Amino acid sequence: MSVDLAVQLGRLTLPNPILVASGTFGYAKEMSGIVDLAKLGGILPKTITSSPRPGNKPWRTVETTGGMLNSIGLDNDGIDYFVANHLPYLGSLGSPLVVSIAGKTKEDFVRMASKLGEHAQVAAIELNISCPNVSGGIDFGTDPATCEKLVAEVRAACSHPIIAKLTPNVTSIAAVAKAAEAGGADAVSAINTVQGMAIDWKRKKPMLGNVIGGLSGPAIKPVALRCVFQIAKATSVPIIGIGGISTLDDVMEFLIAGATAVQIGTANYFDPTLCNRVVDELPGAINTLGASSVQEIVGTLQLPS
Repeated sequence: MSVDLAVQLGRLTLPNPILVASGTFGYAKEMSGIVDLAKLGGILPKTITSSPRPGNKPWRTVETTGGMLNSIGLDNDGIDYFVANHLPYLGSLGSPLVVSIAGKTKEDFVRMASKLGEHAQVAAIELNISCPNVSGGIDFGTDPATCEKLVAEVRAACSHPIIAKLTPNVTSIAAVAKAAEAGGADAVSAINTVQGMAIDWKRKKPMLGNVIGGLSGPAIKPVALRCVFQIAKATSVPIIGIGGISTLDDVMEFLIAGATAVQIGTANYFDPTLCNRVVDELPGAINTLGASSVQEIVGTLQLPS
């Protein structure tokens, strides 16, 4: 039985639900020799900011049990450099391009979105309102009223679809997701990393230069699934599930929990061909459930009576 892999995230249509997460795939060129980039449902290059950022001092990454701590600090060359040097290549790959942006102020976000809105190569914009590794990085993602206002103003300034990337480091992620929906977000992506730290006890020092970083990888998958499930119950906004996805089974769990699409992140470091394999394997898994499209299985988790 043939399977329709296309998914709809508000105004954004993707050929399949498998995307790569921002910050784990560089600017795609780094992966071009081993990944069929045109086969991906979407590409998210690393987050960009208004001005160049040097990032945090080392160490920036630490391996942990079942995951990885990172504190990169949004190291990038700024939006002008991105538009001039990365956008032409990224826009030529044949896969929808979703650009992740982060701002210190609401005006920052609006200016960047407006600038990106001038470029047809950009399929959508993801608002990184959930980065734990920069000052003020999660301010917009922890207060529902602030989140709603930001999303609304960005949407008014840009005609491209808008995705709000949410943090799990809140009391109620569903409340923030409802605010993003009310502001006009086409979708939300959940989750960004969980705050954590690592210590070198012999030196009595933190291992990360920024002390606290973001935990990603398989260790956070149960947290991410819980967040996706709670958002799906509380809202009707499409969800992109993120967090510890490293197998086809993981992808299917997120879809059943209520995600319409997923982003694969940390797994790209140890299994860079995973995304391509999952795209190939997904139709068989969907057929196993007696379905012929991704949409048929989204949010079909059966709860105890």
